[in-house]
Amino acid sequence: METKIYKKRIIDDQLQLKLDSFGATLIVGPKSCGKTTSAKQKAKSIIEFQDEDLRDGYLATANTMPSKLLIGDNPRLFDEWQDAPKIWGAIRKSVDDRNENGLYILTGSSSIDVETPHTGTARISTLKMYSMSLYESGESTGDVSLIDLFNGKGFDFVESKLTMDDLIFAICRGGWPRSLFNKTPESKLEVAKDIFVQTCNKDISSIDGVKRNKKWAEKILKSYSRNICTLAETKTIFADATATTGMTKSTFYEYINALNKLYIIEDLPAWCPSIRSRELIRASSKRNLVDPSIAVAALGVGPDYFNTDFKTLGFLFESLCIRDLKIYSSKLRGELSYYHDRYGLEADGVLHLQDGRYALIEFKLGQYEIDNAAKHLCKIEELIKKYNESEYQVPLKPPDLKIVITATQYGYKREEDGVYVIPIGCLKD
Repeated sequence: METKIYKKRIIDDQLQLKLDSFGATLIVGPKSCGKTTSAKQKAKSIIEFQDEDLRDGYLATANTMPSKLLIGDNPRLFDEWQDAPKIWGAIRKSVDDRNENGLYILTGSSSIDVETPHTGTARISTLKMYSMSLYESGESTGDVSLIDLFNGKGFDFVESKLTMDDLIFAICRGGWPRSLFNKTPESKLEVAKDIFVQTCNKDISSIDGVKRNKKWAEKILKSYSRNICTLAETKTIFADATATTGMTKSTFYEYINALNKLYIIEDLPAWCPSIRSRELIRASSKRNLVDPSIAVAALGVGPDYFNTDFKTLGFLFESLCIRDLKIYSSKLRGELSYYHDRYGLEADGVLHLQDGRYALIEFKLGQYEIDNAAKHLCKIEELIKKYNESEYQVPLKPPDLKIVITATQYGYKREEDGVYVIPIGCLKD
């Protein structure tokens, strides 16, 4: 039997930091992103509540004396912990009593919303996990480090090994770990399709025990997918998703809330600095999903479809880049937003780090779009400089980096404006 080799995740170092800093760590994120597998790399003992041979005994103990399940080598992993909610309180008390760090790890399906009597603040820290980035899946060369760029370590020239066909397939397949071990292209694509189906058929209802219509969930996700990485208003999504269903607005919002809890929907907020009048800056969120493959599955298309629809591919490419940037910047607690004003000036991404440094970013599929994208970024920088010249204004920090992320082959730094052009197939954390 072939043994699967663990692919190192960027979250691994963050998990170790959490274990060094807190008594317990809860890993959250979309289903099938690899939470349990990564947790097992750190755990020294494991309780798996989904083990049918032991489940009844575990649950009986958890309901009567949950502290007994805490006995074992640390860190001790509780997988699918939400099946035994009392374990949360037992862990919280144990952390207080032992006053040690790195005692417990909790993972579980995001498809069940569990109310706990205590928050676990300062005792049980939360760590968010995504599906795999292109660097983690081995498709990006990693020649350009995002962290190095912020630290002033640039580069002269890099070359991506990803062809356009490779990139399209990666978008359709998604960053789901299970897909990487499948043998055929068809089987790799099947994983994202199954996540979409399970989300609509089962998880949308089990998240909070409210029975929901799978067809309505499918329509909402399809509408989201058609509008991915756009500023489509909520009323547009609502009208599109409910055209033939009779769904009320309150029910629509309940479905949206459930999909957010499942970490499927993940909209991008707006960056609203004072360089323009508030009335001139778009403040609504940009529509997005946690992984572009879910959108592909919802739309019912595959890699061949994008041979003739580069417009849709451009939006999905942007979603892929957003996913990867969130992963690559997570060590520095990066927060991603976008800028767009009513004059048409935009930055597809604005990546802020916890220490105040930030980058203005554009995402472009083709070579011919790079120059115009760079001009947009430079124009925003120019507006910030002019804004700061006024003695009556509180100065706004200028960007530390200006980046155009592309699907092209070559990466370099533009001499005329200092904008970095970086293929997504060369980027890493």
